[in-house]
This record gives sequence, structure tokens and C-alpha cells, in this order.
Amino acid sequence: MDLRLLLIATLSAVLGGGWAQQEGSICIKANAQSCGECIQVAETCGWCSDETFLTVGESKSARCDDLESLKKRNCDVAKIENPRGSISIDKNKPVTNRKKDVAEKLKPEQITQIQPQKLTLTLRSGEPQTFELKFKRAEDYPIDLYYLMDLSFSMKDDLENVKNLGTDLMREMQEITSDFQIGFGSFVEKTVMPYISTTPARFKNPCTGNQNCTSPFSYKNVLKLTDKGDEFNQLVSQQQISGNLDSPEGGFDAIMQVAVCEEQIGWRNVTRLLVFSTDAGFHFAGDGKLGGIVLPNDGKCHMEDNKYTMSHYYSLSSEVILENGRLPEGVSITYKSICKNGVEGTGENGRKCSNISIGDEVSFKISIESQKCPSNGKTEPETIRIKPLGFTEEVEIVLNFICDCQCATEGEPDSKKCFEGNGTFECGACKCNDGRIGRLCECSKDEVRTEDLDANCRKDNGTDICSNNGDCVCGTCECKKRENPAEIYSGKYCECDNFNCDRSNNKLCGGHGRCECRKCICDANYTGSACDCSLETSTCLAKNGQICNGRGTCDCGICKCTNPKFQGPTCEICPTCPGVCAEHKDCVQCRAFEAGEKKDTCERDCSYFQLIKVKDRNQLPQPTDQSFPLTHCKERDANDCWFYYTYAIRNDTKEVYVVETLECPAGPDIIPIVAGVVAGIVLIGLALLLIWKLLMIIHDRREFAKFEKEKMNAKWDTGENPIYKSAVTTVINPKYEGK
Repeated sequence: MDLRLLLIATLSAVLGGGWAQQEGSICIKANAQSCGECIQVAETCGWCSDETFLTVGESKSARCDDLESLKKRNCDVAKIENPRGSISIDKNKPVTNRKKDVAEKLKPEQITQIQPQKLTLTLRSGEPQTFELKFKRAEDYPIDLYYLMDLSFSMKDDLENVKNLGTDLMREMQEITSDFQIGFGSFVEKTVMPYISTTPARFKNPCTGNQNCTSPFSYKNVLKLTDKGDEFNQLVSQQQISGNLDSPEGGFDAIMQVAVCEEQIGWRNVTRLLVFSTDAGFHFAGDGKLGGIVLPNDGKCHMEDNKYTMSHYYSLSSEVILENGRLPEGVSITYKSICKNGVEGTGENGRKCSNISIGDEVSFKISIESQKCPSNGKTEPETIRIKPLGFTEEVEIVLNFICDCQCATEGEPDSKKCFEGNGTFECGACKCNDGRIGRLCECSKDEVRTEDLDANCRKDNGTDICSNNGDCVCGTCECKKRENPAEIYSGKYCECDNFNCDRSNNKLCGGHGRCECRKCICDANYTGSACDCSLETSTCLAKNGQICNGRGTCDCGICKCTNPKFQGPTCEICPTCPGVCAEHKDCVQCRAFEAGEKKDTCERDCSYFQLIKVKDRNQLPQPTDQSFPLTHCKERDANDCWFYYTYAIRNDTKEVYVVETLECPAGPDIIPIVAGVVAGIVLIGLALLLIWKLLMIIHDRREFAKFEKEKMNAKWDTGENPIYKSAVTTVINPKYEGK
């Protein structure tokens, strides 16, 4: 691949072009060599079994693709292998509707609380199968209840209340069900130091003072499950307190024995309840090391003579929790609960429903999905079981796996279509025997990539094998797969591809065609090397309905104006043009009124339109009355007269409607003008005289007021005549000054 093609391929991968990664790309990417391998990739994958489906250079794995892509690639729908999973209900006995007051008595095995009871699921990889499971607490269902009491010294103050609790419990349970058994046991503590005192006297009576206590013990089965309520009440009332040294008690040891010692306790295969009565905490894992107990509890029964030798909130199944057994490899299960009042739960909450009373019915939607076929190659059915926690009833689910296509059963072993019988021809392709490869199993693995075979993979005796876009397998090019499965190499020598075509607007083939062997095959109404040239002319239509306004050509959906004066997408913009009205003014004036600048050349220059005269402006065409562009004009001639007309183009004919009468201004009336001018001059003169007279009066009054003010301020000296001058003159000799 040269540098130009390498850059194009890189941009194609980065930009994506018009080839978005499809949902079915996972099918192609899996490189499936048979129909069975294909359908295990994902539920969206199908296999085309048509023998003629593949083109030159395509490998067998190209038969595996998502269903829509196979159809687009012209695979016959009848030849697409796409097996689907299914659900079959084998046992579906309805849940029991039983009333306590009915005389009929049913055995536990005759009562049904869960529906259905057995199903068969056929699973295809990636395709979940969902079914509904109903659960209903049957009324008057048999119940076994075991009452486990703490008899350590801390229970001394509560013993009488606890005894009454046991009696009340027996009575209340008999109200719930008529088929009821009850048992009784007690516990204290591990019988080793430092949990109890091992001195003989203290072991015999661990209580201080005058208290009479029984010897400590770990766990004791006092009463096996029985339907004799009187015996239970009697034994509970006879219980005595014991004692130990620390606060935590050995309740977990007792609970373990009650759970595992089914024969000694007398558990039936019905609802099992354990009532645990204590006022203290528990010993946790590892506490036993203080007493030298290092072995963990083995979870087995260790009861002799009804005694253990290896020393929460109470409700009647108010919560239903589903649990399942071990799942086969690659199989997953999800739950969705639909509880009372339509409350739904998913995830871990999908396994359970709370606040379930007797007679309530709830349902669960259970989805089981297989991600792959069994790795051991076996396709025998697998069985899993689902049951409500604490109940013996269960649902049996048989799982079958779809690991191959139906067409594989019709395969032809050692077929002549597979090069000398070196493969089985099934589902339209050769499934090669061990050690054979190639599209037709024509080569053994030892013959791959020899010089003789490589020569068949060079185009025109060149040096590049499969155009550097594929591998030479048995003398035939098998093209490489790209990271984006939508991008494909093809051709006998892998010389073609569908992603190295010309682009427009950053889109392969402009987004209006497909790329075949590096050439664009354009959609209808598009042309050009990048399918970027539209043959549609609607984008070139101007407002007047003409293509490019009659002043250009439509090239690839874009107007190219022939007259340089005009611009714009439809050649309608003319910055230097005077406008429609001014453009046709002289021709309209010369033809309608025989005047204007083109009066002498009117016939030659102004015959391009049809002239229609009307009497007044109301008869001119109106824009709302026309289905074609129309312009109204008002122009003035050299005599200052106005004339009105319209200009329009209808069916390629230019039409001008003009009002035949000019609208000229009327001449001036001389006498009123002269009289008005004279009157104006006289009035202005009188106004000026009045203003002068007013100004003079104001000035005289100001001067008189000033004289009066100076007269009032004058002062005269009456002691000497200012005109008189004395006749005596006195002269002083300066030498005798001061003597």
C-alpha cells in the first residue's frame, strides 16, 4: 500500500466516514468457520448457507453476520440459519387452594405451593429464556416447630415468662394449622473451662447461695417432634435453670444440632420452624480456642441419648426467598419478583417477597441465559433446581443447549465438493477435516505459504502477495479483516476495498453512494467521483420560478451565474443593478406614453415584454391574486408626473400592466401667491415697527428711573460758597522754618 492509500485508510479508521460499526460486527469479528461456531457468538448472528453467497476473496467466516446485513448482502432469507431457543413446561400442577375447615386431609406430598414444577429450556448462546414462577402459601399446610430454650442463669428472671411463651406458642400454632408437630430442646454452654466451672461441686450445682440449679450442658433434645401438646406443656413447665461463667452462650452449637439431626428431632418433609429463646449473645468462630477447642464444627449430628456430645424476629415464613442449585458453566440466572400490591424487585431483591401471609400468591419472572456451549463438547441436558428457602418443594429445570445448526445434520461427509473429500460439506460450506485448511479444504497445513502457491496470489506477476491486504492460503487470497468489520477487502487478489473511495464533506462517497472496489457507485440523482454532484434542480429555482433566475446554469445543485453582475444561490442578487422598476422604467415610459430616454429606440430595445394598459391603479394585478412573482412600480418622468405599472414573468412571458393616465401635479394660482406675499411684507413691517416702539419705550423708562435715583442721592455743603476765593496770600521763608 503506498503512502496515499495508507493516509486514506488511517483517516477512514479515525473519522469513520459513513460506515458506522454495526451491531452485527461482532459476528464478522468472531471469524467463525462453521454454522455452529457462528450461532454461538451472539443471538443476533446468522449463517448464510447459500453455496453461491461468497464473492471472490471472501473467507468462509464472511457467511456469519447479523441478520439484516445478510439480507442486504442478498442472502436468500430461506438460506439464513438462525435457530432460536424455546421453553417447554413438562409439569404444571396448579397451586393448592386448601381451607383449614374442610374435612379433606391431604398429605404433604399432595399439597402444591409452587407452579410449574418442571420445565425444559432450550438455550442458544446470548438468548435468555424467561418463564414465570408462582408461589402460594397453602392454608393448613403441615408445620414442624422446634422450641429451643436458653436455660443459663441469666434466664432466671425470665424463665416463667418463657415457659408461658412455649404454652402460648403451642396454642397459637394449633390455630394456624391442624397438622402440627412441636418439639422442645434446651442449651446452656460448652462444658469446658473457661465457660463453666469444672469443679465437681460447682459442676453439680453451678448456682450460688440456696439456688437449686441443674448441671450445665451444651444442648439437650428434651422432646422429639410430636402432636401431643399436653406433653410439650408439661415438659416446658418442668425446666430448671443452670449456670455458666461468661455472658455469651452456646446457642449456635444447639442450632446446628437441631438443623442436622433430622432423625433424632423427627423432622418431616414439610415446613420447618425453629423458635430460639435467649437473652444473651453467641460465641463466635474462634471462641473455642480459649477452651482448647481448635476443630471447627463439622456440621454433623452428634447426639447420644438426646444430648449433644461434642460440646430473630419470629414470623411464619413472612418472607419468601428463592434459591437455586449449582449452575452449569456459562449459565446465568436473574430474578424479578412481583410481590403483594404490585411491588416489583430486581437484582438480589428479585429473589424475594416480604410480608407474605398464608393464602397470598406471588410470582417471579426468572431468566436463564447461556453464554456458551459446554466446554467439554458434550451436549447432554443439564438440570438445575429452584426452591423457596425453607420449603421442600422445588422446580426442576432441564437445560438443552443449541450448539449447532439444523443444516449440520444434513451434512455430507467426505464430500466431493471439498477437494478430494477432505471435509464435510454442510450449511453451504466445507468443514475441513483435521489438518486441512482452505475454503475448499484444498491444502494441508504443511503446504501453506510455499513459493508455488504464493505465485497464484500475486496480481500481474507483481511482488505483492494479495496486494498486501490478505494472506495466501493454499494459493488463494483470503483477505484480512479490519478493526472496523464494516470495512472489507475483496477481490481475487484483495485489490479492492469499500473504504478508499473519494470523500465529500468528510463522508465516503458524499454519503450518497457506496464504495465498491475503490469507486463510488452513486445513488439516483447523484453523480461525480464522490457522488457530491446532485442532479436535482429544485435548489436552483429562483423566486420567479426560473432556474437560476434565467441568468445562470444549475451545476450539481448549485447555480453558476453567467452574468457577472448577478450573485447569490439563485443569481437573484445584483448589487450594481438599479432594481426591477428602474430597470424597465424607460421601456415602459416609451411604449405606454411615447416619452422618455428610449423614445427613439423604443421598438428596437423595448419589445421584450407584453404591455397591457388599465384605466386606474385598482385594476393592476395584486400579489395575492397571482401564482407567479409580481413587482409593483411607481416612477416619475421628466415633467414630475407619476406613472404606475407592474412587472411579472408568467410562463416565460414578461407582462407589464400600466395605468394609462399620468398622475401630474396641478399648476400654481398666481393671485393668491402675490396677495399673500404683499400681505406678508406689510405684516412683517408693522411687526418690526411695533417691536422698535416697544424697545424705545422700555429704554426711556430705564433712563428716567436712573435720573430719579441720582437726584435722590445728591448732597450740598451750605457753609462756604464754592465760588469764593480769598485775597490774602501767605509765603513762608524756608530758612526760618521752625524758628
